[in-house]
Amino acid sequence: SRRREQQETARFRVMRLLENNPKLSSRKIAKLIGISHGSAYYVLRALLDKGFVKLENFTNNPNKGSYTYLLTAKGIREKSYLTHRFINRKRKEFEELRVEIESLEKEADLAVFKNQLES
Repeated sequence: SRRREQQETARFRVMRLLENNPKLSSRKIAKLIGISHGSAYYVLRALLDKGFVKLENFTNNPNKGSYTYLLTAKGIREKSYLTHRFINRKRKEFEELRVEIESLEKEADLAVFKNQLES
């Protein structure tokens, strides 16, 4: 379903961000992905609950609220799976757009030709 794809895409994008920058806050993740802070928090919470991400708080850090999100081995496998699904979905969308563009281009050429005949 469309909703499932959107949730999967959000999980994939969050995991990509965390892999490259594990110290991102949920607010920054939300901004970078273009979702609400509540949605980003929900995705992070689900990733934590499923064991795809673990949360670390460094006690030596003077900023006690500073956390790091680390992908677990299970999370790395899940990210790989999501990457393949994401690529396949985007390839399908690309092909559908290519076909639609070709169809529109043909229609436009016919419209131009028809207008030339009527002139």
